[in-house]
Amino acid sequence: MTTFEEQDTVVTFVNKLTVHGDIDTFLAVKDRLTAYMSAQPGHVSNHTLRHVGQPNVFLEYAVWEDASAHQQAARSDEFQALVRQLVPLAQPEPGLYETVEAA
Repeated sequence: MTTFEEQDTVVTFVNKLTVHGDIDTFLAVKDRLTAYMSAQPGHVSNHTLRHVGQPNVFLEYAVWEDASAHQQAARSDEFQALVRQLVPLAQPEPGLYETVEAA
């Protein structure tokens, strides 16, 4: 059986971010992080949603060609430096997801 990391399949990175710091500062850092990741090999698209009833809750999702492309980008020093700027501003709940087709 092939493990998730070995599959050559499109994956979606989903991250719920609950902001407990300044929202404008959070958005500026998030925009720099999104710009960096969007320029990485294997990145397909990125979207950010804001919860209608909870304006401090955001949902980010990014489509990647495969899990290894996302993981390589996320391991970079530049990515890690940008993520450290988010720590005092928001609580992340990240995960990689694959599409499940109905039989």
